[in-house]
Amino acid sequence: MATTLQERLAQSLSRIRNPRTGADLFSTQQVRDIATTTTGRVRLTLLLGAQDDPALAKEVRQAVEQVQGVTDVELDVQAASAPSGRSGGGRALPVMDQAPAAPPRPAAPTPKHYPNLGRIIAVSSGKGGVGKSTVAVNLAVALASSGARVGLMDADIYGPNLPRMMGVSGAPPVVKEKIMPLEAHGVKLISLGMMIEPDQPAIWRGPIVMKIINQFLQDVAWGTLDYLVVDMPPGTGDAQLSLVQATQVDGAVIVTTPQEVSVGDALRGVKMFQRVGVPVLGIVENMSWFECPHCGKPSALFGSGGGERLAKAVDLPLLGQVPLYPRVMEGGEAGTPIVTADASSSAARALTAIATKIASLAGAARAG
Repeated sequence: MATTLQERLAQSLSRIRNPRTGADLFSTQQVRDIATTTTGRVRLTLLLGAQDDPALAKEVRQAVEQVQGVTDVELDVQAASAPSGRSGGGRALPVMDQAPAAPPRPAAPTPKHYPNLGRIIAVSSGKGGVGKSTVAVNLAVALASSGARVGLMDADIYGPNLPRMMGVSGAPPVVKEKIMPLEAHGVKLISLGMMIEPDQPAIWRGPIVMKIINQFLQDVAWGTLDYLVVDMPPGTGDAQLSLVQATQVDGAVIVTTPQEVSVGDALRGVKMFQRVGVPVLGIVENMSWFECPHCGKPSALFGSGGGERLAKAVDLPLLGQVPLYPRVMEGGEAGTPIVTADASSSAARALTAIATKIASLAGAARAG
């Protein structure tokens, strides 16, 4: 008798065992909510607890993809309540456990100081699409080129693009329960993008985001750094609050483009960091103008003066203006940041100068 797709899925998932418990994922309902369509699309949920290896997600996805009749897989990874009893062994990747349901809201955690991480600089923006990650990558590489020991942490949990922009791939090794950051252009890098499939969406709520950020700070073998540059996601949400609750942030850099719609969002970013007691070091205006490659004449494609107006409105320095230059984009795609790929270009010079100013301001902020 021919088996149905649901039956074939059950058979395949029953063969996958959780190394922590020894039980299979299907009978224990660690894999649940399995839905199929007549065209072979499969949607299912995987629950991961505090001591579970997140690599199970990859194993589940691959097992389902190999089932006869499956044309597409959508895997939703969710946090499971922490299991009772003695905890298991070490873990290789960020834990995605769910915060326990508590009656009253607990007090905000006290930020922990990590002396080995040096000065922690958050690169943020009010909205997406302004080149925040490009600024963060080139800032980190420019600081490293000056002789500093630099780490780059990708806190953009929902869009972890830094591995591609830095030209690295593959999962980071784990040695003695410490995640070893990958290294490129003299910078140590950690990102969730190294640990999940390229097409896997990060459908995770605030407590999981906070857990991942905490693990990136304390469970990564950073060594001794002078600077840790943190690439934040757009907006003023869970990741920003998680970072400032987890550790002492020495300064934030706000990236905007010249047009008013971007400046308005960037203003909210400034106010958020100021409200939680993080010094805002200044404003970076990206895509300030386009330089004609033939005559060098600048063209203000997105308006002009937005970054300067914002800086004056909030009484902060305008750290620099970065022109729109095609090789910046090309370098981001190829994993060759512009400050090393074309160091003599106007964009690279602007970013290097911004890095120098940020280093000086961050030092003054901590001294103060």
